[in-house]
Amino acid sequence: MKKQTIIVTGASSGIGKEIARYFLQQGDNVVINAATPDKLLQAFNDLGAGDNLAMLAGNVSDKKTGEQLVSLALERFGTVDVLVNNAGIFETKPFLEVDNAYLDRFLTTNLKGTFFTTQAVIPQMLKQHDGVVINIGTPLVNKGIGGVPATAPISSKGAIHALTIQLAAEFGRDNIRVNTVAPGTIRTPMHGDSVDDSAGLHLINRVGEAEEVAKMVYTVAKSNFITGAIINVDGGMAAGYNLN
Repeated sequence: MKKQTIIVTGASSGIGKEIARYFLQQGDNVVINAATPDKLLQAFNDLGAGDNLAMLAGNVSDKKTGEQLVSLALERFGTVDVLVNNAGIFETKPFLEVDNAYLDRFLTTNLKGTFFTTQAVIPQMLKQHDGVVINIGTPLVNKGIGGVPATAPISSKGAIHALTIQLAAEFGRDNIRVNTVAPGTIRTPMHGDSVDDSAGLHLINRVGEAEEVAKMVYTVAKSNFITGAIINVDGGMAAGYNLN
């Protein structure tokens, strides 16, 4: 399997960092991104700071960040083979309390970040007549939970699912594949120390580990006949709950 170049956004911790680690372990080149420079530098060092790793701090909602990521990847490694749009935020707030500024936070980071970073990467993939975009979604797009008031982030993630399918349709003839990997509740810093309280949301009655998501992202990236797919890595969350 040929060595590829992977761009991972939101890679300073959690799922993004583990995705970067997994591709590095398999021998690929990786460019990591995050909005906070000091956290990104810490991740860069944690991941080994090797010759097959590069980093660029910046807000992905600004298309210039995506363009800079492409330039860095080409300068260091010569290609842009895979983009993993992992950068995102999630919080809960009752629907009737959501105002314009709050909603914009999620549309800006989650949807615009995915949209414009992909827009920056596609021209290079068209030149290569080859490329993969993997978005990070959520099974909650299709399975509401009454006790989790999260209309703002879920709306932004729902848009990402729709964007995935449309991009797959528009660029499939150019050998560019676009998919979404949708994790359940994963043990990351974002969920804090009480993450195991969410075990019952999954049929297998436990939360997921970031490496389990990373393995699926890697599999999708390397599988040439998967496109337009929403792939749940969710311990059965999309199918039901464990009430025991």
